[in-house]
Amino acid sequence: MVLAQVHQFEEDSSSSSICPIFGSRYIQEPIPRYTLQEKQNSKEVAYQIIHDELLLDTNPRLNLASFVTTWMEPECDKLILEAMNKNYADMDEYPVTTELQNRCVNIIAHLFNAPVGEKEAAVGVGTVGSSEAIMLAGLAFKRRWQNKRKAQGKPCDKPNIVTGANVQVCWEKFARYFEVELKEVKLREGYYVMDPVKAVEMVDENTICVAAILGSTLNGEFEDVKLLNDLLTVKNTKTGWETPIHVDAASGGFVAPFLYPELEWDFRLPLVKSINVSGHKYGLVYAGVGWVLWRSRKYLPEELIFHINYLGADQPTFTLNFSKGSSQIIAQYYQFLRLGFEGYKNVIKNCMENAMMLSEGIKRMGRFDIVSKEYGVPLVAFSFQNKKDMHLAFKLSKLLRQYGWIVPAYTMPADADHVTVLRVVVREDFARTLVEKFLSHVEISLNELDSMTEAPAPTIWLTVELKPSENVDDEDGTFHIPSSVTMKKELVPINKSIPLMGVKTKGVC
Repeated sequence: MVLAQVHQFEEDSSSSSICPIFGSRYIQEPIPRYTLQEKQNSKEVAYQIIHDELLLDTNPRLNLASFVTTWMEPECDKLILEAMNKNYADMDEYPVTTELQNRCVNIIAHLFNAPVGEKEAAVGVGTVGSSEAIMLAGLAFKRRWQNKRKAQGKPCDKPNIVTGANVQVCWEKFARYFEVELKEVKLREGYYVMDPVKAVEMVDENTICVAAILGSTLNGEFEDVKLLNDLLTVKNTKTGWETPIHVDAASGGFVAPFLYPELEWDFRLPLVKSINVSGHKYGLVYAGVGWVLWRSRKYLPEELIFHINYLGADQPTFTLNFSKGSSQIIAQYYQFLRLGFEGYKNVIKNCMENAMMLSEGIKRMGRFDIVSKEYGVPLVAFSFQNKKDMHLAFKLSKLLRQYGWIVPAYTMPADADHVTVLRVVVREDFARTLVEKFLSHVEISLNELDSMTEAPAPTIWLTVELKPSENVDDEDGTFHIPSSVTMKKELVPINKSIPLMGVKTKGVC
């Protein structure tokens, strides 16, 4: 949809234009509107046209902005292709695929210490990513809160969620789409995650949950879920409320169990009622799979679950969409079966070691402060030490693109938005040889930045016409020149506006 829009406005212009949907600047290409062609092409021609055009995309493995997995083993790629034509929604037709999803839910539930008995099935569902997972978890919290308020005869029209300002945009989507107020704890320089003390202070009787982030998108840091649980327990005891916690473990859910098993952030904490995690991040699966789990069936309202039977049997479903592919579910189970606990631990440990190597290399340059924490997700976030150089982060990001690297530069959220950060996500396929090459390219780009000089300001010709005074009176201090005299002055350089008072100007000012 976006591409069609981009090429439908200002078609007569070959310059860059602003996309009417996102506001981003795109380069206009001199091509007509996309319409379905009259005649067909051969499969070879169609393939070659699209294949050649896709060569202009970035190499996914050099995209250091993304947490999403960009490499899997050939055997898993083969399974994915074999399952491409299976619709996951057809559970009765594809019962083994459904069983694989249920196995994945139970594996993750035990990984997150859910209180599930030996013969009990965990409560959870596969999604297309953590965004859908968060929507489902939020809806469950909202419905439980509404039901409780209605039973108490209290109003239920002003629900809110308390989060940090560092939350991913999907939380803002949930709040806007489902009419829930989002109460954000502001950040501050040097502290880029939600402060549990301030979060609990913002909780009121209309708070449907407090959302904690295990692995901030901004700097990879884990929020202190245990402290949040302890403080919120005290407040609940005093007020009689039962405000729960949801943990957004999209990035850290497949990191903490293997690197920090002693860290209490999951269902070991009584107030944690649901958790989401992205299988396509450190779950090591290609884009398109996430998971959401509940502590028990009690926390998933039955009225949110739909039952359908037109595909051959009664099928319970709790999703925002219906039809979707089965490949990513199967790929997730492949990784669980292939790697096991030992394999996941080795992969994540290797990612963290590469992140430490990258961090040390950045430090040695003497130009940057490391914003990320050693205790968190394998990534390195860094900013220029000199506050006057903060704007250079965007130029450095652009220079690194000439080597193929995609490194995002961004400002922190409210109350810390004067800090500009660059971030490198260390994934499984970002090997040490690539880390070394990346560091060398950063140094080259820094030297190029230092050698850059501002382009000289353009020469501006300004014609100033001064009218002579009819009545000459030297005593009043008026400046006089003879009639018909025009002054032409070359101004070099000019970087600011020139105040012109009491005169008439011609030309560009």
